Amino acid sequence: MAAKKSRGKATGKKSAKPDSRERGGFKASRHGAPSRASASGPKAQQKQAAEERERAGAAHTSHEKSRFLRGQRIDPRRIDGKESVVDLIDGTFLAYNAARLREAAQLFTDKMLAHDVTVGLTLTGALTPAGLGMAALIPLIEAGFVDWIISTGANLYHDTHFGLGLAMHRGNATESDIVLREEGVVRIYDIFFDYDVLLSTDAFFRQIMRAPEFQRAMSSAEFHALCGKYVRERENALGIGQRSLLSAAYTAGVPIYTSSPGDSSIGMNVAALALEGNALAIDPNQDVNETASIVLAAKRANGKSAVMILGGGSPKNFMLQTEPQIQEVLGIDEKGHDFFLQITDARPDTGGLSGATPAEAVSWGKIDPDKLPDAVVCYVDSTIALPLLTSYALAKRKPRKLKRLLDKREANMARLRAEFERAGGEPLTSERTSETLPRHR
Repeated sequence: MAAKKSRGKATGKKSAKPDSRERGGFKASRHGAPSRASASGPKAQQKQAAEERERAGAAHTSHEKSRFLRGQRIDPRRIDGKESVVDLIDGTFLAYNAARLREAAQLFTDKMLAHDVTVGLTLTGALTPAGLGMAALIPLIEAGFVDWIISTGANLYHDTHFGLGLAMHRGNATESDIVLREEGVVRIYDIFFDYDVLLSTDAFFRQIMRAPEFQRAMSSAEFHALCGKYVRERENALGIGQRSLLSAAYTAGVPIYTSSPGDSSIGMNVAALALEGNALAIDPNQDVNETASIVLAAKRANGKSAVMILGGGSPKNFMLQTEPQIQEVLGIDEKGHDFFLQITDARPDTGGLSGATPAEAVSWGKIDPDKLPDAVVCYVDSTIALPLLTSYALAKRKPRKLKRLLDKREANMARLRAEFERAGGEPLTSERTSETLPRHR
């Protein structure tokens, strides 16, 4: 009986190569030369090599070879109290959400504020009662750094207090709300104000909205511009300077939209006047199309569209839905917003719109997929981030020429209508609808 052939060289075959995965179960090729330290390499040899380097006083330089270690070295200057906001952000905001805030500041200043970029801003949360309208938003508008706005109605209502010379006060969030109610004090967390502030502001809005120029349907941008005109007149009469966001936007020609006109004290007063027969109506159809026309006009002028989102909520969606309105609903070729910057405390995993990431927005056509590197989400309180971003931008960029988009509403809408028609758009009449739409049983 023939002897069994032995394995190895006796078979005439070459010896099998060592298992390519013997280094910790990973391919050695993924880790470079065996002599280089890695999590999956030969630990004893790496330890010995490190000890030999230490005895010899040799420098450790192997980290320079990895493509993952090409970022700025963390080696900040010491904070001494003499640094500017720019120095602080660029030099010490190096990791975690501080790094995201630095990236947001640099994205806003270096790219979004280019002359050919149209910047849209959204506002949620009680930012204006905290004074951020005066401190940050008005300076951004006056510098030409914000071209159009979508805000909650509440922010615009509380903003008006300042334009009317009414007072807001710092308070203590632990005070008894029962006692505050008894003393006629209203609380927004740690902001206190007299109940009469609400009554006086309501009376102001009802008074101006009875004027003849309000007696028709209009977009919220046109409505807020009219309100801003009257607030500006009141500021001038009081001699208090420009303290209202509505007033500043009107002066600079910055249109302000609200995604939910009825969801604020302003909308409540509009509804109250309707009971008197007032003809004022804020038309959401105009808002949807006008905001889309702003984005389309920016792109068709060989420019870019940028969104800066403070918080999230309905204004965030209203801003981002401009692209699906253009592409999906109107059938006009477009790719999405070019720059995305969001300041939020909302998580993405709960499914809420406020926490939805720019990557998710790509699937809806809201964000240009080629521009995702120019998208930053910073998880921090807007009341912290906004003053820092404002100071950073004003220190690094010269003012831009005002785009005055409020004055271009009709021209932008004409462009939108023309492209809609070229795309084959045809409004459905009631007769055509019954004839052409499928029946569902």
